[in-house]
Formats: sequence, C-alpha cells, structure tokens
Amino acid sequence: MLAKQLEGLTELDEPMRHFGKSMDAIDQRLISILRHDGRRSISDLALELGISRGTVRARLEKLEAAGAIVGYTVVLRADAVSPPVRGLTMIEVEGRMLDRVIDALVGFPEIGAVHTTNGRWDLVVEISAQSLADLDDVLRRLRQTPGVTASETTLLLATPRSARARL
Repeated sequence: MLAKQLEGLTELDEPMRHFGKSMDAIDQRLISILRHDGRRSISDLALELGISRGTVRARLEKLEAAGAIVGYTVVLRADAVSPPVRGLTMIEVEGRMLDRVIDALVGFPEIGAVHTTNGRWDLVVEISAQSLADLDDVLRRLRQTPGVTASETTLLLATPRSARARL
C-alpha cells in the first residue's frame, strides 16, 4: 500500500518518499503550507489543517526530529521573483574538464543552479535573464567557456507547480 501512495510523487514530495511510513496526509499538507510560508503561526496552521495547536506543535517536532524538516528560512524578493526569461541548458563537457567548467559556470550571476547528470549531456544549468537578448549573451559566454563542447537550451514557458515560496 505504501508503494501505491508513493507512486507518482515528484522530487518536491521527497520528504514523503523518505519518511513515508510515519508521514500521513496531514503531515504532507503541513509541509506544503510551510514550503510556501514558513512563518505561519501554529494557530494559523491548526486552523487551516483542522487540528489543535498542540497537535500541530507535536507534528512539527516529530518532522524535525525525523529530519523531514531541517530548518526554516527567509525568502528574499530576488529569490522568489524570477526574471521573465528562464531556461534549462544542457551542456556537453570535453574529457576531464567537468570540474573546471562547473567552477566557471558558478561565476555566472544568471545561472541559478548547476546539476550533473548522465546520458548525452554532462550538465544541466538553470538560467534566468531579463530579456532574450540577455539570454543570448549568457549563452554566448557559456559556449565560450573552455571545456564546453556543445549545448542545447530549452526555454521555460510556465511553472504550474513549484516548491518555491510565493509572494
């Protein structure tokens, strides 16, 4: 039955996958609410979930002790508001140049994340820019990075689901 519950979950649901035996639907909803507003009061959480404040507090303590919740943080406007042009760029790297390419890409302010992967591409990077012209400039600089042998970019049109906080 647990396998059936875990089927179809995304990486956003990772706490459920890892703590599936001890996390029920209320815990999942609690985590979902906190993902979007980590400053919600225990009273607000209790009201929205339809449970007592003491139960909310106990569940939070259980989730923290189990490692499903490892902290709470502030979300800055710059982190929550994406520039209008976003894309994913797959990158092929020459030979043993992976670490050098990663070090170079980390210096690009327009690159929000660098992921290693398997298959045809060695890296996947998340890029944000203010305009298509700015994106073109970032891609030109990326392709000139020593060790980059090929790249392919896909524009992100919309994000119907995200774990990022909403303003």
